[in-house]
Amino acid sequence: MLNKLFFTLVCLLGTTCLVAQTRGHEFGIQSDNDSFLGQGSDRYYTNGIFFYYRKALQVNPSQKELQNKVLGFEMGQKMFNPQSGYVRGPFDVDRPFAAYSYIGSTLNFLYKNESNLKLGAQLGLVGPAAGGEPVQKLIHSTFGFYSLNGWQYQIKNDVELNLSAEYNKLLARASWIDLSFASYANLGNGFTGAGAGGFVRIGNFNQLFNSISTQSIVSTGGEEQLLHKHEIFFYYKPLANLVGYDATIQGSLFRKHDDPGSMEITGTKKPFIFSQQFGVAFTTSRFAFDVAAIFHTKDTKEMIRSHQWGSITGFYRFK
Repeated sequence: MLNKLFFTLVCLLGTTCLVAQTRGHEFGIQSDNDSFLGQGSDRYYTNGIFFYYRKALQVNPSQKELQNKVLGFEMGQKMFNPQSGYVRGPFDVDRPFAAYSYIGSTLNFLYKNESNLKLGAQLGLVGPAAGGEPVQKLIHSTFGFYSLNGWQYQIKNDVELNLSAEYNKLLARASWIDLSFASYANLGNGFTGAGAGGFVRIGNFNQLFNSISTQSIVSTGGEEQLLHKHEIFFYYKPLANLVGYDATIQGSLFRKHDDPGSMEITGTKKPFIFSQQFGVAFTTSRFAFDVAAIFHTKDTKEMIRSHQWGSITGFYRFK
């Protein structure tokens, strides 16, 4: 199924090349996997696939402080398993088997003072209905990986409604380096929490109202005000994260978990997680790419190790 989706999107992007004239729209794909780091691990946040469409909106002349406005739609899936996708029994489950599949939308307000406020909403599923087990089996059979065992212990089905807000603000800049404040907050029956930290860029970058850093490379304006025609920079993003609730660890927020016939295994979430992201991003007149490595401390009190994964994102801008 993933191969068909990827092929369909490639064909769609290829078609848009024939009519591309401006840069007010974009399609994108993001793939996350721990195997991208070449460590031979298959644990915890083990795979993610996401599809994006974004459109630049016209800025009302009365909104004098606003430089750019971007509407986005997305769909995706995150997949989690314990220290391995094969467990001998419940005693090996140090992080619950779980998948989260969703559709969502965002609205990104980007200001002339290089701050932005991005609001989002997601409607999603956890549990067998999210499709984690068949997708992981497809990946393992396609690439000749080991057999799986343990999805019978996965988080039960539940519907999730999640709201989010992200705020970034430029703090200081020199010609080749800048520093921004980064923060977010989530509220919902799937994910509730907040985080704050910094964001350092080194290289050729544009203002935060028209940069890959803030998912705002599409716009309805010209490029004459940009610092660089193309971006290419390294970045570092450390975040301190407070976790209020995580349905992929704790299961349903409202349903009781004392069903004697259930094989569901939940975990005990850690209230504080420290994350670090190292990456490189670059853009051309039509394409944009972001390649990153992310390192997280333990999500649950039961986890044996911390975890890390790689992320590869590509966008094509058109019209």
